[in-house]
Amino acid sequence: MKMRRKSDLPTKLCASCGRPFAWRKKWARDWESVRYCSERCRRSVTPGAAQRENCGN
Repeated sequence: MKMRRKSDLPTKLCASCGRPFAWRKKWARDWESVRYCSERCRRSVTPGAAQRENCGN
C-alpha cells in the first residue's frame, strides 16, 4: 500500500463546529455518513437538530 500525504486525503466540514477534517482509516467503511470531526462535536449537537436536518424542510 502506498503512503499518502494528509493533504491528498478527502476532507469534510464538521456539522457542529464547521472546521475541516480529513479522512481517517477508522472511518473507511462509513465515510459517507461521518458528519462530525470528534466525539465532542457529535455529543454537542442537540438530539432534535439532527432530525430536523434529515427531514428536508
